[in-house]
Amino acid sequence: MLKPIKTEGQYNEALSKAYNLMQKDVIEGSDESDELEVLSILIEIYETEHYPLSPPNPLEAIRFRLDQMGMSEKQLGEILGYRSRKSEILSGKRKLSLAMIRKLNEVLHIPAEVLIRAY
Repeated sequence: MLKPIKTEGQYNEALSKAYNLMQKDVIEGSDESDELEVLSILIEIYETEHYPLSPPNPLEAIRFRLDQMGMSEKQLGEILGYRSRKSEILSGKRKLSLAMIRKLNEVLHIPAEVLIRAY
């Protein structure tokens, strides 16, 4: 019977169970599939509570997203409309303006909450 995860030991046990289920050829809709889904939810809740992730630095997020999309830094200059500002922004010498944040959010789909963080 599945129970809420309250301790590190229970967390490790749940991870082990989930791993073992993922190694099987689980059929969707089966009891094992349901167990894996519930375990995943319980693990996610425990991790969110005990291992919170802080949002990334805006500059790291921009670089990561460019890499993810297979884009170059030159293309970032085209997105922002200022080729010279691209290097100033990525080096941290110039802060992102509201217009730049809007454009990066629109084109690169980086959440505005990430882009407005202090860096």
